[in-house]
Amino acid sequence: MTEGNFVDYVKMYVTSGNGGKGSMHLHREKFVTKGGPDGGDGGRGGHVIIRGNENLWTLLHLKFKKHVQAGHGEHGSKSRSTGADGQDEYIDVPLGTVVRDAESNDILFEITEHNQEKIVVEGGMGGLGNWHFRTSTNQTPRYAQPGIPKQEKEILMELKILADVGLVGFPNAGKSTLLSVITSAKPKIADYEFTTLKPNLGIVQYRDFQTFVMADIPGIIEGAAEGKGLGHYFLRHIERNSILLFLIPADAKDIKKQYDILLDELRRYNPEMLDKDRLIAISKCDMLDDELKAELKVELDKELPIDYMFISSVAQQGITELKDKLWKMLN
Repeated sequence: MTEGNFVDYVKMYVTSGNGGKGSMHLHREKFVTKGGPDGGDGGRGGHVIIRGNENLWTLLHLKFKKHVQAGHGEHGSKSRSTGADGQDEYIDVPLGTVVRDAESNDILFEITEHNQEKIVVEGGMGGLGNWHFRTSTNQTPRYAQPGIPKQEKEILMELKILADVGLVGFPNAGKSTLLSVITSAKPKIADYEFTTLKPNLGIVQYRDFQTFVMADIPGIIEGAAEGKGLGHYFLRHIERNSILLFLIPADAKDIKKQYDILLDELRRYNPEMLDKDRLIAISKCDMLDDELKAELKVELDKELPIDYMFISSVAQQGITELKDKLWKMLN
């Protein structure tokens, strides 16, 4: 998936259908005098429904769809005939989509399962025909109910990626390189910061044809939770990951300090993120010889509070062991 095709935020104006009017018809037939009321009910207006689709990964298909209008209910007619219901409009979204009210910013609901359906605006009910209002003292009511009007609402749809493993790290830590090696994804890779501008997803092939999903998030810098850099805009994608894989390059001045900064940014954005399983991968280890690696290991054993691994995406060092470790943590 190219960066331009990844859309995770869409604003849309949705309108349901009007309910149909009830009929005021009075029965007329040869040889039947004073046939009485026989007006039917109006049909229900169409709903606008958000539906989960596991085959979608992004909101790209909704990027240029700014208005959605459901069908109106048909009016009732003679012989107690009910009007047809208005056509419902379905909006398919990927799993992990949060739907908000654009005016109040309140969360209306979240879509997390395939074929899960939620009505975002309800169609108006159809009005009752005059047949319902006949009484012993009013045998020819010449009135019926109008249909209930449509509802209109502006909504925001945000995608929070549902991935098993989320890559967390500073810019240029080697996240995109690892994703390109461990999956079939083709993220942009270059030797400058903020190469990744949009999240990338890849499917990791494991033993016995088993798979899990890995997400590469744009680099986080200190102050991301306050809006610095790009990280604040994409931090929400880490909320749904089962495991956070912290990627810190071996040539970093202080590995423990980098880990603490990243952890603090996640905590300030959403404290619940600290409840997730975490693993540290020391990347670019092909630059270290055995002696330097041994010295670094002694130092990290004292400083780091969680498990860590040495890997090199370019030299394919420790990649299989990393897959094994992640699979064990996931299961």
